Amino acid sequence: MGGPKIVDQSREQRSAGARESRQPEEAVTAQAPKEAKRPVRRPSRADAEAAVCTLIRWAGDDPEREGLVETPGRVARAFEEWFEGYNQDPREILQRTFEETDGYDEMVILRDIRVESHCEHHIAPIIGKAHVAYLPHHRVIGISKLARVVEIFARRLQLQEKMTSQIADALNEVLRPKGVAVVVEAAHQCMTTRGVHKSGVLMVTSRMLGEFRSNPSTRREFLNMIGTPAVRESV
Repeated sequence: MGGPKIVDQSREQRSAGARESRQPEEAVTAQAPKEAKRPVRRPSRADAEAAVCTLIRWAGDDPEREGLVETPGRVARAFEEWFEGYNQDPREILQRTFEETDGYDEMVILRDIRVESHCEHHIAPIIGKAHVAYLPHHRVIGISKLARVVEIFARRLQLQEKMTSQIADALNEVLRPKGVAVVVEAAHQCMTTRGVHKSGVLMVTSRMLGEFRSNPSTRREFLNMIGTPAVRESV
């Protein structure tokens, strides 16, 4: 009679223990935050130049010979310029707007904005142009600010698809217009100077928000005005 009771009690204790052991894990899972951007620890300029020296040696040359002795410093300064977008906030650039538009509510387009970026896979240049448009809702932005937003996102290690979305989303978030449209056309030297070696190829990406997405005639007008046949045919 006593035996079975002891066995049952042991089972209950093991079950309770198992529940307790699962609780911390479940709590951690339930409270786990969304993936956050990892902080980046920037090395010193000396560290950066030493890394360039290592790459020069790895390529098979001598970083201390006359023609290369100043190259590490030049490369470090070039990186500061190429990737200065990490030090700038595009949303601050867009804060200055104008409401005196006399009721203007038609499309605003800035086309053929030169894009100079670098792909995040090979750090090879991405060269092309961007076309940006929005439908104002009570306020407009200085046209130079549109070009600055493109430049800020371009001066980072990028994927063209991601850069296109970032430009459109920033404009939409700050300006709150009726719609935003962004098209980027660019050549990627990671595939023209290496790999498949296909020159003369352009990658075209687009992001349409608001009326540019929901209204086919608005989207068509924008695509016709920027004169991008490749995009028009895909719509």
